[in-house]
Amino acid sequence: MTAAPPMDAVFRALGDPTRRRVVERLSRRPATVTELAEPFEMALPSFVQHMRVLEDCGLVRSKKQGRVRTYALAPERLKLAEDWLLKQRTLWEQRLDQLDGYLAKLKENGT
Repeated sequence: MTAAPPMDAVFRALGDPTRRRVVERLSRRPATVTELAEPFEMALPSFVQHMRVLEDCGLVRSKKQGRVRTYALAPERLKLAEDWLLKQRTLWEQRLDQLDGYLAKLKENGT
C-alpha cells in the first residue's frame, strides 16, 4: 500500500474535531501533551493517538525533554490545505461570475 499524498493526510487529520481544536490551541503557543489533553474527556492513550496523526502528517512537531513531550504547530503543512482551498475558491468564484453574466444576459433578452 502506498502512502497518501501529504495534502490528503492533512485533510484527513483536520477532518476530526478533536484534532482541529488541538491545531487551534497550538496556533497560540506550544503545549505539553497533558495541557493539550486537559479539555477533552478521553483517556490519555487515545488522545496521544490523535497527536500521532497530527505529527505523522506534519501538522505538529514534538520535542521530548525528560519525561515531558511538548508539541508545536508546523504551519508549513497548513499551507498545502490553504493553497488547495484558495485554488478551489478562485475556480468557483469564476464559475459564479460566468453564471451571473449568463443570467444577466438572459434577463436582458427577456428570456
